[in-house]
Order: sequence, then structure tokens, then C-alpha cells
Amino acid sequence: MASAAAPPPLLPVTNPAAGGGGGSAPSSGTVLSDAPLAAPAFRLFVGRLADTARRSLADRRPWTELLDRSAFSRPDSLSEATSRLRRNLGYFRVNYAAVVAFSLAASLLAHPFSLLALLGVLAAWCFLYAFRPSDQPVVLFGRTFTDRETLLGLVVASVLAFFLTSVASLIISGLLVGGAIVAAHGACRMPEDLFLDDPSAASSGNTTTRLLSFLASPGSGV
Repeated sequence: MASAAAPPPLLPVTNPAAGGGGGSAPSSGTVLSDAPLAAPAFRLFVGRLADTARRSLADRRPWTELLDRSAFSRPDSLSEATSRLRRNLGYFRVNYAAVVAFSLAASLLAHPFSLLALLGVLAAWCFLYAFRPSDQPVVLFGRTFTDRETLLGLVVASVLAFFLTSVASLIISGLLVGGAIVAAHGACRMPEDLFLDDPSAASSGNTTTRLLSFLASPGSGV
């Protein structure tokens, strides 16, 4: 019997997409490298925000001093209440800011849908406008949007999210409740035992500057 025929030799097959002479591989690599361009700026913003909050909270007064029941009394007149409030605002400014922030957070946490809507709007502003590289346009459904169109779309989306949901009313009510608590405490707490002439209390402008310093441009080095 004749021997079986040998199988034909296997010929090497080149893949055009894997070669260096052009294909989709370089373009896909470019897309992958462009995607995380906004990540360093976002991380810098979050780090600056955390550092600002940490330095600002370092100026807070002891909460036991804020809630000292022996220092509360009813003001005799409106002018006395106004004077107390002014002095207490200068002394407990960081504590009062924390009280207002807690009131606002509690108002939003009580309504999860509105909180998600607010977080969605903030995320859209961060990743589609604030931290998006200037040379990387927004592309949705195969259409490229200019910066002006992106800004207009974000403004419209923000207005719809704030006024078609309860986000705006929740924010306003949280701020009003926090402001009412601060006003009542500041008017009823006697400031005679507070040392308002120390440097840390006199530099209220520095605290305000630190609270807003995270809004500086990430590349400005401020």
C-alpha cells in the first residue's frame, strides 16, 4: 500500500491590523491614552478640596464651648441680639459653617432621588466641562459638540434638574434651617467670655480665602 500523502505545509499569515504599516491598533491606543487625561486634574482638585477642608476645620472652636448652656440668655433688645450675633459669627464662624453644611446634607440625604440628580449634574459639569481637556471635544451619538454647545447643554440640564425636581427647594430649605439655627444661637449666646482679639479670630478673611481656595485653577499652583 502506498504511503499517505503528506499534509501541505502551513504558510505564515500576516495580520494587517497588527502590523506597523497602518491599521486600527494605533488609533485604539490613542483613544485609550486620551481617556484618562482629565484624571490628574480631578485628583488634584479633590486633593486640594480635602486639604482646604482639613485646614479650615483646624480653626474650629470646641463644640463644648459652642454648646455651653451656662452662657445662654435671652437678649434684652434687638440691638443686643445683633451685637451678640456679630461677635459670635466672628468667633464660631467655622462651627457655624459646619452646622449649615450638616443641615444641607441632612436635607438632601432625606430625599435620595434629588441627591442623585444633584450628583449627576455635578458629575456632568466636572467630566464634560471643568476637567475635560480642551483638545478633546464631547462626542455623543456620533455628533461632536463645541464648547459653547456643551456649556449651553449643561446649563439647560442644570436648570431642569434644579426646578423640575425638588433639588432647589431642598437646598433652599436646608440653608434656611441652618441659617435659622445659627441666628438663634448667635443671638442667645453671651459672648462676654470669648476672646475675640486673638489673631486666629481676627483673621476671618484668611479662613474665607482657604474655604474658596480649592476653586482655583488646578494648573495655577495656588
